[in-house]
Amino acid sequence: MKRQPRLEDAKAVTAGFLGGLIIGLVVWSTQIRRCRRDLFSRRPLRRLAALGYLGGRPSVDTARLLAEYLSWERRPVLRRRAERMLRRMQAYLT
Repeated sequence: MKRQPRLEDAKAVTAGFLGGLIIGLVVWSTQIRRCRRDLFSRRPLRRLAALGYLGGRPSVDTARLLAEYLSWERRPVLRRRAERMLRRMQAYLT
């Protein structure tokens, strides 16, 4: 005989889904915070990695952060990359 799904099974699935969602949000928030911090790191490689991460997440906040970064960055290679990303992001958002 097949067992019928019970209320306990539905509660367990719901709790698992909500737990996974909460953990995902915490990890995502931590990653965003780390990326924003690394964008202004002393190490150029970390800044490059942070730019790459932000490039895949177009938003108004990211565009503002890139504009602030452009006024701060002194290395021409990283500035050009950030300028290209900002132009693409502005075109995407408009």
